[in-house]
Amino acid sequence: MSQTRRLAAILAADVAGYSRLIGADEGSTLQAFKAIRVEFFDPMVAIHNGRLVKTTGDGFLVEFGSVVDALRCASDVQAGLAERNATVPSDKRIDFRIGINVGDIVVEEGDIFGDGVNVAVRLEGLAEPGGICVSARVQEDAAGKLDLAFEDLGEQQLKNIARPVRVYRIPADKAAGELIGIVRPSLPLPDKPSVAVLPFTNMSGDPEQEFFSDGVAEDIITALSRYPSLFVIARSSSFTFKGRAIDVKQVGRELGVRYVLEGGVRRSGNRIRVTAQFLEAETGNHIWAERYDQDLTDIFAVQDEITEAVTIAVAPAIRDAELRRAIRKPTGNLDAWAAYQRGLWHFFKVSPDDNILAQEFFQQAVDLDPTFAGGYRGLSMAYNQAAGQPQTRSPTAPNSSAQSLARQAIALDGADAQAHSTLAGARLYSRGDYEGALAEAARALAMSPNLASAHATLGATLIFSGQPREGLVALERSIRLDPHNPALPSHLNLLALGLYFSGKYEAAVEAANRAIRSNPNVPLPYRWLAAALGQLGRTAEAKEALEKAIAIAPASFDMYVRQRSGIGRKITLTCSRDCARPGGKADAAR
Repeated sequence: MSQTRRLAAILAADVAGYSRLIGADEGSTLQAFKAIRVEFFDPMVAIHNGRLVKTTGDGFLVEFGSVVDALRCASDVQAGLAERNATVPSDKRIDFRIGINVGDIVVEEGDIFGDGVNVAVRLEGLAEPGGICVSARVQEDAAGKLDLAFEDLGEQQLKNIARPVRVYRIPADKAAGELIGIVRPSLPLPDKPSVAVLPFTNMSGDPEQEFFSDGVAEDIITALSRYPSLFVIARSSSFTFKGRAIDVKQVGRELGVRYVLEGGVRRSGNRIRVTAQFLEAETGNHIWAERYDQDLTDIFAVQDEITEAVTIAVAPAIRDAELRRAIRKPTGNLDAWAAYQRGLWHFFKVSPDDNILAQEFFQQAVDLDPTFAGGYRGLSMAYNQAAGQPQTRSPTAPNSSAQSLARQAIALDGADAQAHSTLAGARLYSRGDYEGALAEAARALAMSPNLASAHATLGATLIFSGQPREGLVALERSIRLDPHNPALPSHLNLLALGLYFSGKYEAAVEAANRAIRSNPNVPLPYRWLAAALGQLGRTAEAKEALEKAIAIAPASFDMYVRQRSGIGRKITLTCSRDCARPGGKADAAR
């Protein structure tokens, strides 16, 4: 058995008083515990880039590559459980105790061992219900990065651990991110994510630089306002906080927003540094922070570059924060927006089973609020995705329904650029309607020039309609605008396709391999990898890639190659011909 060693942050969790709960009501406890894991714990681990190593009855062992990710996950888990337990009788509440350690671990066949793991498990035993205990190294690594209160418990002698361990405690009321007893904003929150961009602080000590710091903030306000899914406070309101000592919780209450972006500008000689941080107004917790250093050759060009960089980073941060909020809610207590967010989480996992769950949540959003465009748009997206998944376990609506649902979303909100982008995809993938798809993508981009999904759909349409070089430009713009999009593997697959049809076979191989590394369980990238390898004369590798594609989804291969008419068949047959010309380079890949 092969073993590897690596440094990792380990989170150990179990249910406080589990035996008592089981003894009092075994059926209800098991049902509640299962629901918490499926609907809450597992998704939260995934959001924070964790790997669930194993479960041990009522406990979990999770590995993270980052201490910050592990602590954020633990804090969000405890916050969600605290909110869930607010409506549950005290004798039936399920509370977690969590321990976190960072250290060297041994990895063997997916499992993990070593003192790093053992210490995390012992720390879990010291935590109070709803609380978190961490080692000194975790506390040191997190200092200044997370807004959490650590209480020093001193050195503790842990069972079967040779040396004493200095332990820090995050009490239950602090671990929950101050969600308990929260003060609600004086202004009601809008029905979409809301943001206030505060004036950036001029840290240069030079009054002449004030125009630059104000310009950066104003340009970011303008750029974010182009996103139809966001509610952005106007400059005239957010700049009333200029020169004031800022409390983000107060900003959230006074402006009625969920998120606040603030920053500072410092100039030294011919260099300029801009810092930005994105916070949740209700809790004051940091969501994202970044620093940008530039040579000040052209002040307006630098201002544009920094504006674009901040905007590109903030939009995904909002999406992830909204998803975390939605996952904290019990399924029986979802509103339309939360149901929509839950649907998106399953949708972006790009599997048949998750697509079915996505459809259920999107339908729930429609049922909860028939005037909410997002529910119809989400269903349209899910139907489009399901059309390419013949292995889906239950029948989905025909592709024509994807178009009608997208049109319903547009009828409810004509300014919804995302709905126009979704309609473009429905017209492209259901009937190969290139002209209609191009028109809708153009409408979406006219409304929201930075809408990454519209650039992706435009790129796909141009590639499929015989304009691969133009399509590659649009696709690369989409990836640049949203580099961490969960749909990145499908965009990389389209990139490989466009490169293939442009005759750039080496680049197509690299793009296909990137798509495979992003998600090795999707068959399409293997097909384009096989085609490009065939053109390069790498016959054995091409055959291996094609066999992998068939093994992953034989029904999908059968549908696209042997049965399906329209766009999928046209594209795949083109690939098949190119990969199997008589006497050609890829004859063995057929």
